[in-house]
Amino acid sequence: MSVAVILTVLNEAESLPRLLASLAAQTRPPDEVVVAEGGSRDATPAVLAAYARQFAAQGLALRVVAAPGANIAQGRNRAIAAATADVIAASDAGVRLPPDWLARLTAPFADPGVNVVAGFFEADPHTVLETAMGATVLPDLRDVNPATFLPSSRSVAFRKAAWAAVGGYPEWLDFSEDVLFDLTLRAQFGRFAFVPEARVLFRPRGSLRALARQYYQYARGDGKANLFPRQHAVRYFTYLVVAPLLVYAALTVSPWLWLVGLLAGLAYLRLPLRRLWPRLAGLSWPARLLALAYLPLIRLVGDVAKLAGYPVGVWWRVSGGRRRRADL
Repeated sequence: MSVAVILTVLNEAESLPRLLASLAAQTRPPDEVVVAEGGSRDATPAVLAAYARQFAAQGLALRVVAAPGANIAQGRNRAIAAATADVIAASDAGVRLPPDWLARLTAPFADPGVNVVAGFFEADPHTVLETAMGATVLPDLRDVNPATFLPSSRSVAFRKAAWAAVGGYPEWLDFSEDVLFDLTLRAQFGRFAFVPEARVLFRPRGSLRALARQYYQYARGDGKANLFPRQHAVRYFTYLVVAPLLVYAALTVSPWLWLVGLLAGLAYLRLPLRRLWPRLAGLSWPARLLALAYLPLIRLVGDVAKLAGYPVGVWWRVSGGRRRRADL
């Protein structure tokens, strides 16, 4: 069984060396690494060229596919199409791969009935904000139902034949493309093998502005693909109906209702608090308090970004955006 690792990169000169160095250190080396380069304006091409030479000295193959202007789905499809391996393992810039990642991720393919393997990811924070960000936006393993878990394309592997059978990543979708790809694979091939030990270390967004942009784009992608409409509807109902009514009642009926609002807010932060709590041990007391203070702010910024992005995606879909993109 041959294995290719595929990546898409754009202006990733700073984060790329960490990823490529961790790829070179795999206990099960990839048979080939194929990188779709999206037309970077920084030193990314030079970094790739340097690592291609380093890989060659180790007997590893790293090839770069030029993909200027391609979105993530297009880049992944071009990299996969260029790969010659039987099994494709996908990861992404901005992560670090433990040495046993590829060995663990590809081991289930010894069973010919396995078509897709879901890995996992963990936060790799460098700042107090990133520590709080990881606890808020990334699930812990105990939060995951293996039967329904949809892997991020930071850590997933599939047979190239399975990718071809579902038509690849949906190129008409600029964000949330891996979610729709996962759902299409599951509809055709059934439950994925889940290997949580095949984890990648992912650095969360380093600023609230970056988080807002990320979640706006994710929600816009959900709207374009009609993904998770119920969850988005619950969020609109909570922020546009329940919260204003609770504030109005607290101001006009009873001030004790502020306590109800506080308890509701704590319930909303229950999962991030549970994830963050064990991570506070390594922080100073001021840093602990700062991390706790970040949680509601991160939740609010992320939710507002989703509220803004989802209707933009819905409008794109109902106004024929997919058809127009197909005509390009």
